[in-house]
Amino acid sequence: MMTNVRCTIAAVLLAICSSSRADSPIAVRLHGTVEPVHSYPVLAPRLTGSGANSVVIVRLAPAGAQVRKGDLLVEFDRQAQEKNANDRQAEYRDFVEQIAKKRADQSAARAHDDMTISVAENAVKAADIDVSTNEVRARIDAEKNLLALEEARAQLAQLKKTAALRRRAEAADLRILEIQRDRAQNAWRHAQRNAEKLRIVSPLDGMVVLKTTWKNGVFGEVQEGEDVRPGAAIMDVVDPSAMRVRVRVNQADVERVRPGAAARITLDSYPDREFHGTLEQMSPIASTSALSARVRTFVAIFSIEGSDPHLLPDLAAAVDITK
Repeated sequence: MMTNVRCTIAAVLLAICSSSRADSPIAVRLHGTVEPVHSYPVLAPRLTGSGANSVVIVRLAPAGAQVRKGDLLVEFDRQAQEKNANDRQAEYRDFVEQIAKKRADQSAARAHDDMTISVAENAVKAADIDVSTNEVRARIDAEKNLLALEEARAQLAQLKKTAALRRRAEAADLRILEIQRDRAQNAWRHAQRNAEKLRIVSPLDGMVVLKTTWKNGVFGEVQEGEDVRPGAAIMDVVDPSAMRVRVRVNQADVERVRPGAAARITLDSYPDREFHGTLEQMSPIASTSALSARVRTFVAIFSIEGSDPHLLPDLAAAVDITK
């Protein structure tokens, strides 16, 4: 009698275990975080030129706000860069006017030199005509004509040489002003680009997720009126319509994780909600663990089917790969 009871209990337990295994065909459980497929990081701009230090936030989109493409995300104080751009523009225009005046002065000087050279050339021609009459002139007059011709030719050569040197000096003076003008123009453009960088709009439709930074001894989100350094992370604009889960796979579980495998995804924050996903890709090379160099893990990315307002970035998620 006792033997029959024991056999019956064993049979019932075996049936329960078999049923449990049939209802939960889980190959491996992984843990990771939810992240968007499409996102846009917003950083404090790195300005060029002088005076490109930290910037102050004057307008900031609130956390969780829904934005459209082209909507303002963050605006920094632009007064310094706009003033710098106006100053550089004034310098550029001043050099443009100086170059125009220099060219006008050089044109007048060139006309004066051309007239002087033309007079000298006429003097040479007149002296040459006088020399051609030496056969009918007295010897002393003939000598005077020859000396006058040599003097006229020497003066003409000197005038041409002086004019050529003056043209080279004028070209050098003009080139110096042109270089100064180009430098002022580059500084003006840099200041304009800096001012444009201080106003950032959204390149896509999505949701604003503010980043946390270390400030005053604690972590916190950036706020309007704060001074931020160039390159500091301000926010992310995420597209909530397409989300995925990034997990780390232990080297011991790699054989049971293959691209294309179906997965059941649950959120630690909302355990009653269940999502279906697919393993899209896994890194071909493992990385070492922070705890031990012998333990290696692979990064895997699971896509999530559909969309849900509860799927938010940085939420902890559990991924169960079914057999």
